[in-house]
Amino acid sequence: MRDDVVPAVRAVYGEQDLSSAPAFGGGFINFGHWEGIPLDRPLTAADRVRSQRDLYRCVLGALDGAGARGVEVGCGLGVGAGLAVEEFGFASVTGLDIHPEQVERARRANAGLLARAPERLGFACGAAERMPFGDGEFDRLYSVEAAQHFRDLAAFGREAARVLRPGGRLAVTSFFVPDGAEDAGAVDAGPEGVGAQGVGAQGVGAQGVGAELAARLDSFASGLDVAHPVTSLTGALDAVGLSDVRAESIGGHVWPGLDHFLAGIDQPVRWPRNFLPAYRDGLLDYYVVTARRPLEGG
Repeated sequence: MRDDVVPAVRAVYGEQDLSSAPAFGGGFINFGHWEGIPLDRPLTAADRVRSQRDLYRCVLGALDGAGARGVEVGCGLGVGAGLAVEEFGFASVTGLDIHPEQVERARRANAGLLARAPERLGFACGAAERMPFGDGEFDRLYSVEAAQHFRDLAAFGREAARVLRPGGRLAVTSFFVPDGAEDAGAVDAGPEGVGAQGVGAQGVGAQGVGAELAARLDSFASGLDVAHPVTSLTGALDAVGLSDVRAESIGGHVWPGLDHFLAGIDQPVRWPRNFLPAYRDGLLDYYVVTARRPLEGG
């Protein structure tokens, strides 16, 4: 076990095995992209798997990866890496994860593809801030719902720029604090009443956003998730010379569908239902962030 794995990450992706939770059926371990899935009826396990697969499709579709060498940072069970190879035509994908147990699970989950085409899929253990790859090794870099765990977005940005070849492209999707969240208005207490400290119409303040998210959502309180402003990621990518840096909000296609699904399943805790109120109160949003490494001399 790496000694730099945050304890909450170690537990959730190790002995607790988040992929086994009913909320994350199918092995993708993300909140899903629910566009096109009707929300006026009870949602099924098949809907949940489709939503998670469609979040990958949203990211991979932005990369034009046919024939490309790709790396997925924070690959989890690696089923998204397999999707990139089989559905999007990547020449090869290397899945990187900081947790060695996840890397072993990924190898087991993708045993068939690894046996059929070992040159097209592989997995490695390493941190987003210190990738074990050579300079310019990849044409495409993507990450799906992992950046909320990264401790140092500036270091991730430097590594992303380093391992991408000139002309290479990047796409990251996850949940971040939106620009202007410190001015968010009065909060909704949510399903459990958390966040009911009475934040008024003047907002929570720059220092209070993280505290308010921790009060509402245990994943922030435990240190599993970090309340990164989205501008911390876009700024980090700009700072290392990546170009065409864009952040697109897709929260409207994530949070309502996720909450509707969670409302219909039995789960031991109810705090995940507070993601939707946090989004509605302007404290949290979901983004696809894209960028490219300029061509040499371009």
